[in-house]
Amino acid sequence: MSVLSSVAVAPLQTTPNPDPWPDSVNELLAQYGGLVGKAIAFVVAFFVVWTLARLVLVPIAKRLLKGAGYDETVLSLADSLLGALAVVLAIAIAFTVAGFGQVIAAFATLAGALALALGFAAQDLLSNFVAGVFILKDKPFEVGDWIEWNDMSGRVEDIDLRVSRVKTFDNERITVPNSELANNAVKNPVAYDKLRQKFVFGIGYDDDIEHARSVIVDEAETNPGILDDPAPDVRVTELADSYVGLQSRFWIANPSRSDFTRIRSDFVQSVKERLDAETIDMPYPYRQLTGAVETTVTDSESRSTATDD
Repeated sequence: MSVLSSVAVAPLQTTPNPDPWPDSVNELLAQYGGLVGKAIAFVVAFFVVWTLARLVLVPIAKRLLKGAGYDETVLSLADSLLGALAVVLAIAIAFTVAGFGQVIAAFATLAGALALALGFAAQDLLSNFVAGVFILKDKPFEVGDWIEWNDMSGRVEDIDLRVSRVKTFDNERITVPNSELANNAVKNPVAYDKLRQKFVFGIGYDDDIEHARSVIVDEAETNPGILDDPAPDVRVTELADSYVGLQSRFWIANPSRSDFTRIRSDFVQSVKERLDAETIDMPYPYRQLTGAVETTVTDSESRSTATDD
């Protein structure tokens, strides 16, 4: 006996795809209401945070920097950086309020990796940048100052955040990275309103020291570029092989390279002419060779001479 069984197969039922284009406002709100709400929350949060940062935080930070004595260049840079920071902060808070925290986490990871890569690639640039900020803040020198560093000298033409431009006294321009000026000793001879100069005059051992001293001081006092207060003075500083060294010390006001060169040259020339007129010797070193030259004749040279005879 065979048993026949029949299996009824139910027809497959498929769920129709929803229409992507809603036909009514209710369908629009049902499908996209959550996304629209998040978008509105993002826009509102961004606008509020960005407005508060630009109107409150940025002015306070700039006021603090200005009170600390930072240069206008640094303040302008700070305004740009703080503006960019306000935008980044507003975007981050807006994403968080809108419920997209995972986007912020991914963005932070990517930004950290990019910052690390850029930091390694731009070490020298960042070093010069930081040095420029400190130069503009501490003001070891300013535009127009005459500075000396690493056996180089010149007048500062411009101070930027990355480099400083110096005009040499041979009318050449040197572009110096700020890190070189920040990490080395820089001499600023014109930082104050007065500058002392020194020059050594050599007189003979038989000359009158007091007489020569009075001549040098008198010439300094008659030079209009040399200050009377502090008064110029002369001191014996050397007993050299051929002369007695008299070091003159004098001060000039409002020092600059041109004034320094001219005043020093006029003073030295006038002292030289006056010492000559006063018959005060200004000796220079000389050497005199004395003695005899001994010669020796070898045996071969003696035999050769005898053979010739």
